[in-house]
Amino acid sequence: MLNELFFKRHLEDDEVVRVYVHRHWLLGMKTLFWPSVSFLASWFVLYAAPFRTVFYAVVLWSVLSVVWWCRNFLDYYLDAWLITNHGIIDVKWYGWFHRQSKRLLYSDVQGVSYEIKGVGGTILRYGDVSVEKVSTGGIIALDAVPSPRLVETAILQNMEEYLHMKNLSDAKHVQEVLSNVISRELHLKQLEGMKPVPARKQK
Repeated sequence: MLNELFFKRHLEDDEVVRVYVHRHWLLGMKTLFWPSVSFLASWFVLYAAPFRTVFYAVVLWSVLSVVWWCRNFLDYYLDAWLITNHGIIDVKWYGWFHRQSKRLLYSDVQGVSYEIKGVGGTILRYGDVSVEKVSTGGIIALDAVPSPRLVETAILQNMEEYLHMKNLSDAKHVQEVLSNVISRELHLKQLEGMKPVPARKQK
């Protein structure tokens, strides 16, 4: 539900998201730890000192903590990859008024790879997934992805399906062009056969 709410604007009309890829949930918990502690601490202060002036200060403190919590959550959640039936959409969130989206079609993908580093990545099964572009040789990457091998497999499967459909579409287009050329040539030959024979001059 949240995925559709936040990422629908990045899709084309006929585009379907097959997989939403976020960073590992532990990173999200890590970014939300201190805002949560701050919020709880504010109400603990009010419990320890239940005065009116303290209440107003605690309300302001808790509101700021909630804003901090929401900011960190969006920073984690909105940095994602959308693996669609057309390609990969790399979405970045840099703040309340700054978002960025890059699209990489499967026809421009040269290779996909993943890497699992360290003890934590090995135990918790997260790693970095990289996609290399054909045209520039550049790389787009998303780090700390859960089950990176499955993400790589999903990209390759959707890329194979996309290229297969594209080849069928191109073959159909070529077939239509050839059919039109042949039809035009036959029509021209019919017109040449229908030309009137010039009358012979009388002596």
